[in-house]
Parts: sequence; structure tokens; C-alpha cells
Amino acid sequence: MDIPKESLMPAPDETRENRIKRLKMRSWRRGTKEMDMILGPFSDTEIDSMSDTELDLYDALLWENDQELYTWVNGSVDAPEKYNQIISVIYKHKLSK
Repeated sequence: MDIPKESLMPAPDETRENRIKRLKMRSWRRGTKEMDMILGPFSDTEIDSMSDTELDLYDALLWENDQELYTWVNGSVDAPEKYNQIISVIYKHKLSK
């Protein structure tokens, strides 16, 4: 799914606090329960400390299809290169729980 880059950027007037709340909600309300249980806890503990650039990448990742995203997080399919770092962090977080 190709989402226009403008759609991935936070609204110009969106505060960091509101953006984080939005990303947390999107992390917990995915299309599949499996991704809810992976991204929800991850977002609760990790995204508050992310840089704005990392939040941009995570925001873009949340637009990806859940079935593909699940295969990336579980390592059964290689993630696109642009997501390698964030997928690695999510994977490590999942293993630590």
C-alpha cells in the first residue's frame, strides 16, 4: 500500500504529546489481535523516548499491512530495509516479555 508522504506526517499543529497518544492508540487497535499484543505493549513502554525521526518511521510503519508486518516482526520474512532498525527494536521488546 503506497500512502502519500504527506499523509504520514503529523499535522502541523499536532503536539508531540498528542502524536504519541495517537500512535499508542493505533498500536493497540490494529487489524489483528496478534499485532495489538505486539505493538500495544511496545508503544506503551518505548515510544515516549523516541526521537521525532524515530516517531516518523514508526508512524509510517503503522500504515503497513498487519499480515506483512507480523511476518517482519517474527522474522519469517525480511522487512523492507527502511524498517530494519525499528523492526529489530520491536522484536527485541517482544522477546523480553
